[in-house]
Amino acid sequence: MANNTLEQLARTLEARKRADPDSSYVAKLHHKGLNAILKKVGEEAAETIIASKEGNKEEIIYETADLWFHSLVMLSHHGLGPDDVLNELARRFGLSGIEEKANRKK
Repeated sequence: MANNTLEQLARTLEARKRADPDSSYVAKLHHKGLNAILKKVGEEAAETIIASKEGNKEEIIYETADLWFHSLVMLSHHGLGPDDVLNELARRFGLSGIEEKANRKK
């Protein structure tokens, strides 16, 4: 279900990327440019952190959904999608965090 939801959302975001900025929030973000998109990712990350610190599970889920949504908008801006991130996570599966960090290109 998760991959299907991410795929559907990614397709919708890609379609709205080229929509009229007056009729689509996603189009408006893309029209404003990368800095506006990144600002939203940062805001949502901060709100997710605050929700987590407060421990309200409903707020954690809500804010994480906003963070994921805006992260997907950012990926779309770069011509990337959830599969690119999921493939990277799959590549890391089975590696220890220490080993994965040691293998990163500097």
